Amino acid sequence: MAAGIVEVFAKSGLDVVYVGRSADKVEGVRATIEKSLDKAIQRGKLEEATKAEVLGRLTGTTSLDDLANVDLVVEAIAEDLRIKTTLFENLDEICKPGAIPATTTSSLPVISLAKATNRPQDVIGMHFFNPAPIMKLVEVVSTVATAEDVAETVRALCDKVGKVAVSCGDRAGFIVNALLFPYLNDAVKMLEAHYATADDIDTAMKQGCALPMGPFELLDVVGNDVSLAIQRELYLEFREPGFAPAPLLEHLVTAGYLGRKTQRGFRDYSQR
Repeated sequence: MAAGIVEVFAKSGLDVVYVGRSADKVEGVRATIEKSLDKAIQRGKLEEATKAEVLGRLTGTTSLDDLANVDLVVEAIAEDLRIKTTLFENLDEICKPGAIPATTTSSLPVISLAKATNRPQDVIGMHFFNPAPIMKLVEVVSTVATAEDVAETVRALCDKVGKVAVSCGDRAGFIVNALLFPYLNDAVKMLEAHYATADDIDTAMKQGCALPMGPFELLDVVGNDVSLAIQRELYLEFREPGFAPAPLLEHLVTAGYLGRKTQRGFRDYSQR
């Protein structure tokens, strides 16, 4: 996700400083972007000269201090509130006055990150969807403290980089995940009850509702660990019994069957 967001900004003509935990991570981001650009060239969607321009706008570093002069920071680290909070405390000390610290969290409360800073009015959510270079939507999430001019700036930036921005309040799941994940959770419960197979459920939703992927295909792409974290946040905030994560989802995560990224989730991808 982080590499995709960097690519989106750089392809739109913006200079980007990105921070990785190690030199290998920094190089990995650049390599991922270069591979993505090469694919675009092969498909006739990008010129070779444009690739060089995009890569020339990238500055990779392992030091947060190199973010001191940027106008916007988009955090895209692990979906862990403790880790994110520590980062926002650091960004508050490093970033210049007026800089906007944004988070790409898909489920955690943005206000919890805002209150870790001395600039809660500047903190906002920018929830990109994966893969970021392809998916058009960005949920712009304002907390009770976010200044309206900050939200306006972020919406304008989304438009500049070719994204469709929707505005929403700071509650679990925002718009898309608040509607999507109860549906995915219900699909897992249906599978648990032996009501239908994963293949038949996926086929039914694709052919009956014209969805590009069935629920289990989507869960394995998103990652069952990420899906479980989002479902837990929905349940903790709304306390709806139906939002409680399906036990099968819990068991798959415990077993390490996280989806395509581990070659096994609701399906086995090791031989594909």
